[in-house]
Amino acid sequence: MKLLDKYILLKFLTSFFFVVIVLVSVICVIDFTEKNDDFIQHNLSAGKIISEYYVNLFPYYANLLSPITVFISVVFVTARLAARTEIVAIMASGVSFQRLLVPYLMGAVIIGIITFGLIGWGIPVANKTRVAFEKKYIKNPYRYDARNIHIKIGPRAYVYMESYDNVNNVGYRFALETIDGTTLKRRMTAEAITWDSTRRAWKLSPQLVRTFNGQQEKLLTLPARDTTLNLFPKDFSSTWRLSETLTLPELNAFIQQKIDRGADDTQVYLSEKYERYAYPFAILILTTIGVILSARKSRAGVGGQIALGFVLAFVFLIFVILSRNLAQVGDMSPMLAAWVPSMVFTFIGIVLYRFVPQ
Repeated sequence: MKLLDKYILLKFLTSFFFVVIVLVSVICVIDFTEKNDDFIQHNLSAGKIISEYYVNLFPYYANLLSPITVFISVVFVTARLAARTEIVAIMASGVSFQRLLVPYLMGAVIIGIITFGLIGWGIPVANKTRVAFEKKYIKNPYRYDARNIHIKIGPRAYVYMESYDNVNNVGYRFALETIDGTTLKRRMTAEAITWDSTRRAWKLSPQLVRTFNGQQEKLLTLPARDTTLNLFPKDFSSTWRLSETLTLPELNAFIQQKIDRGADDTQVYLSEKYERYAYPFAILILTTIGVILSARKSRAGVGGQIALGFVLAFVFLIFVILSRNLAQVGDMSPMLAAWVPSMVFTFIGIVLYRFVPQ
């Protein structure tokens, strides 16, 4: 690594972490003013608020805004170099524009690796505490209100409930069916099923079991008893921001469980999974575009170029949000939706490359 590379890389990384700290701190202050009434209502201490909420909220916003902070940092550093004619001097000494990109890309790779580690493992762990805090002190109490619930709990086993009370962990009008292909082999019904947290098992009220063998049907009545099922109270708990609290291994396992059960909301979690892989790559694209846009001295000055950086970074976030929404409603493949913003901005970067100073 040459002295010039160290010089640019240090300025880039220093600016990035400075912008992250300033921007996220401002957002946290705004967030505090909005939620202060909830904190007062629950008589929460400053230590509890900071340690359980804001310490975990900071990395969440740092990651969410990484496209903006990376872009602004690149534009700020490069525009200042251009304004002081340092880039002109660098390129006049025989350094090509492609070679000038090297320290920026090195910085982008470092940030991308850190980002991937955070969004894959670090931030979900922090989000577990943050989301639990929000559910308890900020959000309204959750009530499971779905009706006529159907869940696949095994290769041939299906559960039905008319309704479920997530406060008392009681399901009503319960049925457990065994289906071989398209043929119903066994159906067990009970008026209620209750979760026993001590035994970690379900307690069934008296059951009526119907067994089918061709045209023959057998009826059997069973008393109340305990049983274990591939079904748990967490399956009826709030899914608000659930995907954000799962590490990559947990997310993959959860998606597979959803697929095995034939759930219809798998798109949400697939979209989250593919976005985590696409985000670090987007940092490389935005870094390159930032250098291209700000390497030439502008009449608008450094401020104008930074403003342009803000606009393009927000446009990127809009693309991310739109693509995510399209994926979650099933109008677009989750993998394609995760990579569309990067593909669009890659094309923009190729178009802007003609403005590279020679």
